[in-house]
Amino acid sequence: MNNLLPFYKDKVAPELIKEFQYSSVMQTPRIKYISINMGLGEGSQNNKIIQDSVRDLSLIAGQQAVVTRAKKSIAAFKLRDGMPVGCRVSLRGDRMWAFLEKLITIALPRVRDFRGVSDRGFDGRGNYTMGIKDHTIFPEVQVDKIEKAVGMNVSVITTAQTDKEGKMLLKLLGMPFKK
Repeated sequence: MNNLLPFYKDKVAPELIKEFQYSSVMQTPRIKYISINMGLGEGSQNNKIIQDSVRDLSLIAGQQAVVTRAKKSIAAFKLRDGMPVGCRVSLRGDRMWAFLEKLITIALPRVRDFRGVSDRGFDGRGNYTMGIKDHTIFPEVQVDKIEKAVGMNVSVITTAQTDKEGKMLLKLLGMPFKK
């Protein structure tokens, strides 16, 4: 399923070089890694939610997810230092390209009333973060085994210097931005 990397090398990189007049091929923006994060607030009280989320995120990403734990105790949230509060995974290489292709071509079109992703998720340095409200849009997740649908954050970290370069990179890769 990994057709995105050859597409980047053959079509996207030359288009970026032409658009921004880079003097070296090494200046072209590329994707460093993708970070996927699930924050599970009620997971500190219910360990099954954490286990299910780790299982689902591992299936979606193709590699084992890591449980994130609280750094500080917060009495108002009944949270103690070291309690599990979510899970995350960082993708690089072939798994990163496979996940990005799956996100663009399969998962995002399955979102109900989908009109495109917002272009306001850039951080000023060319990195893009988007939120997904329901993780069941991915085909690996078995809906009948889920107690509660949870959201996730997907961050695409690039080598782009500006938001304009990062947006052009993702747009040429097929990210459906709103008009």
